[in-house]
Amino acid sequence: MPADLPPMGCADRWSWLQRLRHQPELVAEDWLAALEAGVLGADQDLLAVLAERLDPPAQLRMLRWWRQQAKPDPALPAQVLRHLDGASAAWLLEQLAAGPAALAAELPPAVAAALLPLLGHQRQRQAWPVLQAWLQAPIARHLRRSALEGVARGLSVWPRAQLRVVLSALAAGDLDPQLAAPAVDLLARLPGARRALVPLRHCELDPQVAERLGRRLVATPVQPLLLVVHGRAGGQLPAELVALAAELECRRGAPVRLQALSAAAPPAASELLQPGQVLGLVPLLLLPGGHVRHDLPAIVRHWSAFARVQHWPFLGAWPRWQAALAKELAGLATQDARPLLLHHPLEGPLAARYLTSLERRTGAHCVATPYSADHLAQLKLTLAAPALALALAANRLTDQLAEQVGPPLLQRPGLRQLLLAELEGLP
Repeated sequence: MPADLPPMGCADRWSWLQRLRHQPELVAEDWLAALEAGVLGADQDLLAVLAERLDPPAQLRMLRWWRQQAKPDPALPAQVLRHLDGASAAWLLEQLAAGPAALAAELPPAVAAALLPLLGHQRQRQAWPVLQAWLQAPIARHLRRSALEGVARGLSVWPRAQLRVVLSALAAGDLDPQLAAPAVDLLARLPGARRALVPLRHCELDPQVAERLGRRLVATPVQPLLLVVHGRAGGQLPAELVALAAELECRRGAPVRLQALSAAAPPAASELLQPGQVLGLVPLLLLPGGHVRHDLPAIVRHWSAFARVQHWPFLGAWPRWQAALAKELAGLATQDARPLLLHHPLEGPLAARYLTSLERRTGAHCVATPYSADHLAQLKLTLAAPALALALAANRLTDQLAEQVGPPLLQRPGLRQLLLAELEGLP
């Protein structure tokens, strides 16, 4: 019984608590009532024994009692709250939902610091906005660190896109390295971590944070990449594609090879792969034509004989690429004319839907442009509106209409840098 517990400092107390721990049954109600009545103190050694026996309702009862104390012990909640329990999670959310604005007598900082990690530990998705508010508020650093610990404990349940944005901003821009460096660690734990970590290399980071980032990138596996491109007649590779692959290989620290659809044979597997590696296959194709629908599946089957292949959608379907293309076209638009996107002719309902979507996304008018000499010569004479060739690298269209459409897309700095960044961030 609680009344039999030897007082603190008594030689028999430790052995008495050991016997209590090993009792087959323990009536928690008697002990909780004694704590609430002030008959017992919430001593650490006693709580270590009782916490093992508390069910979810009992742990919530302990938390409510703790919250009513004049000077709550900050260590008690973490010791008591062991179960993932909806009622306890709701209570924690209620205590912290008002955010940092409640910091005062209503919510002492010591209480907030004790509860924020536990709110994350309960892994309730609705806790994310609360933790985010505490993490981003201009408040004492120890409170923001407690919020970050809460984010770390529930990392797998938060909205992934929002989580990346918040952690990236924290890693790149926070003045406290003890917040920025752990944010890098958390980004490294997310699936596809390189996509979030690589852009941080171009930020001005605290030296401690930059060192942490370097270690995390080194520890993040990098796949060799195969970039599937159109190529020119006879498998010739335009210079801008060769330069892109070389720079990308340097940035990633892993092999990058080009496979031209016009080439007679693919690169040798020995040049690209080591045993057990996963191959990243990226189609740098801009339209869902026959190459995407027919040739690509055959290429994937070929490489699947050498490695497990992780293949990505064709480049023209990437939302960020489409957004960058829209930005490039916006620079061509005039009050009098809608810009044109000149593209290789396509057939079928899939192509029609894609072109309609691309027009809506970019604001341009898509114009099918056969590569025949007669058609290009006629177009060269009649083209009046500002136009852009939907060609990643130099081809017959950009060669013949250079004055009207300017350079191919990879020779435009904004598009090239975006593509490099996207490819660098792949696993």
